[in-house]
Amino acid sequence: MHDIRMIRDDPGGFDRLLARRGAEPVAPAILALDEERRALTTRLQEAQSRRNEASKAIGAAMRDGDTEKAEALKAEVAQIKGDMPALESDEKALAEQLQDALARIPNLPADDVPEGEDESDNVEQKVQAAKPSFDFEPKEHADIAPALGMDFETGAKLSGARFTFLRGPMARLHRALGQFMIDRQVSEHGYTECAPPVLVRDEAMYGTDKLPKFAEDSFQTTDGRWLIPTAEVSLTASIMGEILEDAALPMRLTALTPCFRSEAGAAGKDTRGFIRQHQFEKCELVSIVRPEESEAEHERMTRAAEEVLEALGLPYRRMLLCTGDMGFGARKTYDLEVWLPGQGAYREISSCSNTGDFQARRMNARYRPEGSKKTEFIHTLNGSGLAVGRTLVAVIENYQQADGSVVVPEALASYMGGVTKLEPGK
Repeated sequence: MHDIRMIRDDPGGFDRLLARRGAEPVAPAILALDEERRALTTRLQEAQSRRNEASKAIGAAMRDGDTEKAEALKAEVAQIKGDMPALESDEKALAEQLQDALARIPNLPADDVPEGEDESDNVEQKVQAAKPSFDFEPKEHADIAPALGMDFETGAKLSGARFTFLRGPMARLHRALGQFMIDRQVSEHGYTECAPPVLVRDEAMYGTDKLPKFAEDSFQTTDGRWLIPTAEVSLTASIMGEILEDAALPMRLTALTPCFRSEAGAAGKDTRGFIRQHQFEKCELVSIVRPEESEAEHERMTRAAEEVLEALGLPYRRMLLCTGDMGFGARKTYDLEVWLPGQGAYREISSCSNTGDFQARRMNARYRPEGSKKTEFIHTLNGSGLAVGRTLVAVIENYQQADGSVVVPEALASYMGGVTKLEPGK
């Protein structure tokens, strides 16, 4: 959400920043709505003021014995009272229209975000670890995993496309990865573990910029609640409407939860395998910080995600997303892409974004700086630390053996109950 005062003060500058994202100018339409709403608010205030003045004048006229004047004033007050409901309704409708228009405008990019139209214009920042070498032709996980307990057929039988049933050591490896991630984020990086609801109300989805624009990308229950597309929603919205004390910041939260996405815009993409599912698990990272700390926190959060990949021995690269590839609510985003030998490509496994005060304004989440009577909007950040299913895919492809088995990374030894290798048929 954007501050309407910023658009009023520099409409051209606002639209120029929007243009960097490939968005059409909005300032003229927004300001026209704003002017109409403000004019109606002024009319309403003037009517209220005149009603109060006339009401007082009635008493004075009665005391002076001027019955004719008193009756005229009564008629005027009655007329104003009769007109006010329509004015109030129109003013409310315009305010809602303006709010909806503002809610559909994406965040403005940070100055150091590169120009670009799509993922081909993202900038590689670093490459970590050499790609593994094989003395055989590495396979994609979808060709290896079914013999190890990744059951696509049963998942589809139960729930349809993009659902998978994990069995035996494969299910345990999936669980081990999630537990390893959240344990590491808590013990190594100081995040507070949370177990939030996975069903939320409209307000939580709106506050974290998932509504109204992305309603079709999420699942809604018959009673109007939403299945979370990411624990970012529950964790970040936990402070909506609050005024935090300065001493409470920075606040770092993490959760390992199931996530649910309709993948409405992904028709035809990743139809094989475990990459893109309607239901998946993710270790989410959320930071709530003072405005001056958000850039440094963005780097810190991204490193927290990177270190999970490094501990698992998975090659990856960090990408700085261009203006055309960033998410709706982000002002700056790093993607971590893990190497998948079977595909011969890097694939996204984590996205870490700084949203600035964009979400805080939607949630009305503030803090009171130490020694100040005024409040300010906090800054929020979110990232994956990591997506569990995609990490499982990366482990399968990077640790595959010629006989179809998969070696378990040493970092997971304490989580696997002595299982060091996934073998076909076991």
